[in-house]
Amino acid sequence: MNQNTLQKEYTFEGIGLHTGKYAHLTLCPAPENTGIRFLRTDLGDGAAVEALAENVTNTARSTTISAGAAKAVTVEHLLSALTGLGVDNALVRLDNDEVPILDGSARRYTEAILADGLRPQAAERRYLELEREVEVRDEQSGAWIRITPADKPSFALTTDFNSRVLGIQQTRWEPGDNYAAQIAPCRTFVFFHDLLPLARLGLIQGGDVDNAIVVAEHPVSDADMEEVCRLLGKPLMKVSREGYLNNLELHFPDECGRHKLLDLIGDLRLAGGWVNAAVSAYKSGHTINTNAAKALRAALKPTK
Repeated sequence: MNQNTLQKEYTFEGIGLHTGKYAHLTLCPAPENTGIRFLRTDLGDGAAVEALAENVTNTARSTTISAGAAKAVTVEHLLSALTGLGVDNALVRLDNDEVPILDGSARRYTEAILADGLRPQAAERRYLELEREVEVRDEQSGAWIRITPADKPSFALTTDFNSRVLGIQQTRWEPGDNYAAQIAPCRTFVFFHDLLPLARLGLIQGGDVDNAIVVAEHPVSDADMEEVCRLLGKPLMKVSREGYLNNLELHFPDECGRHKLLDLIGDLRLAGGWVNAAVSAYKSGHTINTNAAKALRAALKPTK
């Protein structure tokens, strides 16, 4: 299989979920063997950072990569979309700190790119090969990720928040499955009991119930609901019978689990490309995802 890049440039704009900063992002074709590279256009032509695990500098509720003055916050949804569609090489031009959250999923990226298809390139895709199985664990949370050498990439994730609303959700994906239909539309989510403290602290300045599913795990008082709606500038909402704020409908019953898989695919792209390995994960999140990407890079076979 040969490498692919984009057919043309695609521009998106909007606020960042965590910083609340408005940004313009343009996806651009890139030469063979470039990989994924972010260029901070507001900082000058040299302010670039490669999408590689060693450049991860923050994993608090999203993944941030940095190199010198160049920083890109919340890169995982875009990296997931590029991986799910089979894009090897792309330049991402960004004029502020954070990638726009858009609708909280990867849908907007996949729809734009699929409308034109990909541009095949002359160079052959170089799959990354592991020398040994890699396993990363978080003893405190019980989370783990196991990456086993295989003849093709695959991902399997079990999501378990000990939640009566979400339950245990199991999701899978491998190249060849319909990423655009099955994974890309799945939006980020937050628990109501986390949302209010974060909003009070100003830590979700770009947050909006239009770009995140809100899970009401515990009973919500009228006063707390009124405060959240006021902070978000929304009409008064209620909790649905299923346990979600009633401003939206789920795309899938296991949409939250599928979004965690979306994140896992994006974070593991920081290994530097496609890895011929079977990825199994339990209770994954950005910190363990990116630690796994680092461990994976350390376990790669030397290139010939």
